Amino acid sequence: MFRQSLYVILDGKPRLVTLRNYTIEDTEALIDIQRDCFPPPFPSELWWNAEQIANHARIFPEGALCAEMEGVLIGSMTALIIQTDAYEKHLPWDKATDNGYIRTHHPDGDTLYVVDISVRPDYRKCGIGKVMMQAMYAVVVHLGLKRLLGGARMPGYGRAAAQYSIEQYVEGIMEGKWHDPVVSFLLRCGRTPVAIVPDYLEDEESRNNGLLMEWRNPFITNCRR
Repeated sequence: MFRQSLYVILDGKPRLVTLRNYTIEDTEALIDIQRDCFPPPFPSELWWNAEQIANHARIFPEGALCAEMEGVLIGSMTALIIQTDAYEKHLPWDKATDNGYIRTHHPDGDTLYVVDISVRPDYRKCGIGKVMMQAMYAVVVHLGLKRLLGGARMPGYGRAAAQYSIEQYVEGIMEGKWHDPVVSFLLRCGRTPVAIVPDYLEDEESRNNGLLMEWRNPFITNCRR
């Protein structure tokens, strides 16, 4: 099981953060994080519920991580393992994750698939999301998997959708013309774009599009495209 303590800088002061696996005892706090992170117009029915969280902790506890500061949960990240064929099909979020219940988890797969990453807004500028992502990279290496894969929301696209296609929007991000809160963050975390997936997730800001982005295990070089 995973446990790591490290310092982040919040309001100019070092603050100790503990990364650990979450359990069903954290259910209420995890749902509160979702509520804080995804206000309307994001659909409230896509917030975690108690059954989903119980599944995460039971089916694949290694992929259930949270960040805790001074006894308060401030972020969470969830993942499951998928098989190569699912990776190559570029499935939408609901198909890849079983609508967040992760009954699609395959212990014999080779790809760690990110179901969700959430950080409370008041803590987003101190690097919590990045250290949780790095913790999941450590899980990839520890389990001997080939890659981490996940779909990025593109909330900045809503402002550009009237003038640009989603392909043009992604190209603009990669050319440095635009900054997207999610895609640009994942690029800084070392993720690489793989494919645009229409109807990836019900998300008005992204016009339901998702951008699959991966991180490859540097100790395994025979990954397939």
